[in-house]
Amino acid sequence: MVFARRQVAALQQRGIVTRTFFLSSRTSPGAVLAEMRRFRKVVRDFDPSIVHAHYGTMTALFCALGTLRPLVISFRGSDLNPTSDIGYVRSLVGRIFSQISVLRARHVICVSQQLKDRLWIRSRPVSIIFDGVDLSAFQPTPRQEARRKLGWNPETRFVFFNLGGRPAGKRLALAESAIAYARRTIPDIELVPVSNVDPNQIPIFMNACDCLLLTSDFEGSPTVVKEALACNLPVITVDVGDVRDLLSGVEPSRIVADQVETLGNALVEVLRLDIRSDGASRAEELSERRTTDRVVEVFENAVLSSAA
Repeated sequence: MVFARRQVAALQQRGIVTRTFFLSSRTSPGAVLAEMRRFRKVVRDFDPSIVHAHYGTMTALFCALGTLRPLVISFRGSDLNPTSDIGYVRSLVGRIFSQISVLRARHVICVSQQLKDRLWIRSRPVSIIFDGVDLSAFQPTPRQEARRKLGWNPETRFVFFNLGGRPAGKRLALAESAIAYARRTIPDIELVPVSNVDPNQIPIFMNACDCLLLTSDFEGSPTVVKEALACNLPVITVDVGDVRDLLSGVEPSRIVADQVETLGNALVEVLRLDIRSDGASRAEELSERRTTDRVVEVFENAVLSSAA
């Protein structure tokens, strides 16, 4: 839940007092009931103006049922999108929980228009606010300097791949096949699947790589693409989430069909160019500062609407 921790930290820097509550389980009925008692005690003791659920599914429903305080829900992707990361029934039940929880929300945040379009209930205020990028951490640095820090070969072409904590939906097998196809033309390519890496290392990895490859079956607004833009890392991706908006006018970047040949050919084309992208020119509009401004505005509106 790095995205939640980062947003909480950004809000705290604005002087907003926060208390974070993490569910120990979202699948065990007994554990959820015990957590509900703990949650209600935390709410009584802390006395918040807003409760913000940083995900849909059971997280949002838990908050909707656990308190009458003004509720803001952020939907991020697999809480409204189908996903292959978990079984069909569990995914469907989770998405239904997400939709039901909207009935209790004062305001809904979706990270992309595509997610907003999936909402069944359209009577609640909805804002499209993606997770911003910490521009003090994600910024361009010389590629060879980053490689020296990591001890990487200066001549190899490295391709960044965000494996994440739930890798099935990222389609690693498709990425590996695309890399194998591209190696027919450029032999010295190495895929770098990134998972469980210290977040502070991610900017170094990105600046050390030659491009980002994204092959996910579903996404909301992939933060990894925004981070790559801030580092001037070229992006090759399937048409998923809001990547068309994020990559509009950015070169070199490629949005292609989710087929081995098209992905492999795009890799060859971009790697042969051997240049950084101009993504950092859009950095300010992707910044954490700007998105935090908008989240604070949502909170203020939710409090005002509850008092009316």
